[in-house]
Amino acid sequence: MTRTYELKRRAERQDATRLRIVEVTVGLHEEVGPAATTITEIADRAGVGRLTVYRYFPDQEALLTACTGHWFAEHPAPDPSGWHDIADPTARTEHAISMVYAYFAGTGEMLDRAEQDAPSIPVLARLMKPFAITWDRMRDDLAAAWPDDPESPVGIARRAAIGHALAFSTWRSLTRDQGLTDQLAAELMLAAVRCGVRSNR
Repeated sequence: MTRTYELKRRAERQDATRLRIVEVTVGLHEEVGPAATTITEIADRAGVGRLTVYRYFPDQEALLTACTGHWFAEHPAPDPSGWHDIADPTARTEHAISMVYAYFAGTGEMLDRAEQDAPSIPVLARLMKPFAITWDRMRDDLAAAWPDDPESPVGIARRAAIGHALAFSTWRSLTRDQGLTDQLAAELMLAAVRCGVRSNR
């Protein structure tokens, strides 16, 4: 019984150490970005040695995979089921854009760092692909609610407008660079989606 208890306690300590390393690394990623985060800084903040960090995460891929999974588990993307019951396409799109912008407001610092560093860190770029795919699905889902021929210029333009409205870079430009509130930014993008294009050429 004592042996079993000791093994259990040891496993619990290992899990706690692993989680502390992940949480510290996630914090550093948000502060300075994945590219600028060093093993030494991680070890210092986690209160462990560098070798301990490497024992749990032997390479960059292992560490980034654990951190990305942890972060997305705590910050799941907006759930499309939240607007599926809204029949009116304008109201549905408005609700979706508002949900997405609220999500960006709470996660913008980390998304900013990830977007900046992904081009130079192939592992991070790969880990972020499911995030991009989720946003593409949101765009297509919202575009399908509008009574447009999806192959027509109007339908293609509206789909593009929705994709632009949902993009993190759009939210960042409107709120950070142009100083709009999330609500005003959402209203502006909804107007763009509603207007679409008039030409069929």
